[in-house]
Parts: sequence; structure tokens; C-alpha cells
Amino acid sequence: MRKILIVGAGQSGLQLALGLQARGYEITLMSNRTSDEIRYGRVMSTQCMFDTALQHERDLGINFWEPQAPAIEGVGVSVAGPGRDRAVDWVGRLDGYAQSVDQRVKMAGWLDTFVRRGGQLVIHGAALSDLDYFSRMYELVLVAAGKGELVSLFPRDDARSPYREPQRALAASYVHGLGPRPEHPDFDAVRCNLVPGVGELFVMPTLTTSGRADILFWEGVPGGPLDVFRSVTDPVEHLALTLDLMERFTPWEYARATKAELTDAGGTLAGRYTPTVREPVGRLPGGGLVLGVADVVVANDPITGQGANAAAKCAASYLASVVEHGDGPFDEAWMRRTFDRYWETARHATTWTNAMLAAPPEHVLTLLGAAADLPPVADRFANGFDDPSDFASYFYDAQRTAAYLESVSPRL
Repeated sequence: MRKILIVGAGQSGLQLALGLQARGYEITLMSNRTSDEIRYGRVMSTQCMFDTALQHERDLGINFWEPQAPAIEGVGVSVAGPGRDRAVDWVGRLDGYAQSVDQRVKMAGWLDTFVRRGGQLVIHGAALSDLDYFSRMYELVLVAAGKGELVSLFPRDDARSPYREPQRALAASYVHGLGPRPEHPDFDAVRCNLVPGVGELFVMPTLTTSGRADILFWEGVPGGPLDVFRSVTDPVEHLALTLDLMERFTPWEYARATKAELTDAGGTLAGRYTPTVREPVGRLPGGGLVLGVADVVVANDPITGQGANAAAKCAASYLASVVEHGDGPFDEAWMRRTFDRYWETARHATTWTNAMLAAPPEHVLTLLGAAADLPPVADRFANGFDDPSDFASYFYDAQRTAAYLESVSPRL
């Protein structure tokens, strides 16, 4: 029975731990918090997982909350006009529904499941010195903790990392009391509201510790009018500021949020980070090697909602690589092959995310405007959240965009 250590108990670390555990590997999982500390702590993310990522959970039989979580059937896009109206407003339908489960619910539940199934859990915030010691005890060490000093083990990949500063200031609130969108009251959708030159507001239904809720998530251009949450520590003040900004920049969303209340005292989150791709193999001071997982080595801004999806896809890819490797050595060559296999998927999400962080070129604005009158365009864009590789065929190049719009436009 091969012994593997996984450091980090987020989407990727826990999914990978449960998957390997089910296949007979001896897994030790290191978390800096207990399940109760996670469950009753502050929200950690604004996750919305699309069909492919959800299927990876189904394949492992760990989709425990799927019957309770809202089924998100569409992705809507609104673009603010020069006044208080929308210049663009439409919704595309997803081929398979998406879902959002508060990571406090999911990670606490998965952590309990891992222990109940016989896994060894170590509650400890790992340092470099710990990994030096553990690398001699385990055949493979996987680092899935995307924050803290362990990230410094993995050098920045300059060729794949165009940004050196955070591109958005982030602020999320989990709320009860949000009303439906009157345009489409019959199904749930993620709403992407673009305010040119200012930032974006995302609104999505979720399942949290107190049941059905919604997430209000601002992404503000640094230094702009949305970049005002850094000094806010009071959750009530955080929500009030969120709503004030909605009334100013997205009044159509504010109209259904007048009765919004925080789900709990831990229902707010603010921060920022630089999108970065890192080298996948970390070398410890004592010479041991560790393999980075998910956002440890590919960290994208959440503007395209790829974080939890990428983590699930990375865990599934690494799981396949470990199992297929049999009794072979987990050496540096294998680690790099394992990451390269995942990168074939991850590179598409990274390319799309970095493109969406920049000011949209004219052909993208034309495409988003056309989607209001051409449902196939709206549907295709919506399903790109599940499979970002599709954007390469029609989104980035003006000529390809024009050819695609011509192909779906009705003939007169």
C-alpha cells in the first residue's frame, strides 16, 4: 500500500484524498483547521461548479449535497450603459446545470468523511521544515495549500504569468432575502454584470450552512470606485457597502436586494491576489521533491469562476496519473508529466481568465451584444464556463468572431 501525504484540505486536496483513499492508498491529510473550525468559520470562496467538475464528484460518490443545492441552469450577462440602464442583457442556457455549495459545508463534510473512512488526519499548519521531515516518510507529497509559505517552494513561471499585480479587488457577501430576476423567474442563473472601467458584479445562488442563499460578489478594478473594502472589518458594514455600490452601478440587481441580509457573521470575504502560474515541482531544503496541486501552481482570478472547477479537474487528473503509474517511482519526471497532463486542460481556463481581466476589444463587445438577439451565441458563451477550450475557436480573434456570428445570423 503506497503512502501519500496531501497538505491542504480544500477542493483539490480533499477530492484527491478521498479518491486515492477509495482506491486503497494509505493517505495522510494535513489541514490547518478541524472540520468544526471550517464549518463555523468565515466563507472561503465564491465557487460555482459546472457540469464537468460536478461529474468528477459524482464519479467518486462524494456529491452529497447535489439534491439540496440550487440547480443553476443559465449564465446571464449584463453590460452597464452610460446611464442607469443596461446596454446589454441576456441569459444563455447551460447544457448541464451548475451548482454552488459553500465550501464551509463541503470541506467540513468531506473532512469528516475522510476520517470516518479510516484516513489519517493531522491538524497542523505545515511549514517548510515539516515537509522536509515528511518527505522522507512518504512516497509522494502533494501540496494543495494555496496560501502561506509553502507556495514559495514553486517558482513563478514568467512565460505563463502576464500579470505581476492583482487585477481585481474582491469582495463577497452571502445573503438571504434576495428576490428573483423578473426577466427569468422560472430558473436559476449566475448573473455577470459588467461595468466598463469599474469592475464586475456576480450574483449566484448557493447552498450554505443555513440553506439556500445567494452570493453577491464584486470584482473591482484596483484603485477604482469598487476598491473600498480593504479596511472594512465589520460584516454589516461590508454588506451595506456592497448594496450601496449595487444601487450606484447595477440598479437592476439592487432592486431585488433591498431585503438582503447576511446569512451569518462569517458570510463576508474580501481580498486580492495576483494571477500566477508556477513551476509544478518544489525542491525542499533537504533535497526532497513535492508536487503542487491546483491553485498552488495555477492561480487564476475568479472573474471567470474557474477556481473550484480547476481544482476539481486537477484532482481528477492527478488521481488518474497516480493510479495509472502503478508501482513506479514518483520522481521529478513523473511529477512534471503529471502537471503537463493537467495543464492541457488548465491552460484554456488561464488564457480565458487573463483575457477577461483586460479591457474587452471591439469584437468581444460585438459578440456580447449579438448574444441578446442570437440565443445560440448566448448558450455557447454560457457553456464556455464549463469548457473554456471552446473560446479558442471564436472568441479571441476578430476574424473568427465575425465568421462565427455570420454563421449563426439568420439569412434575410
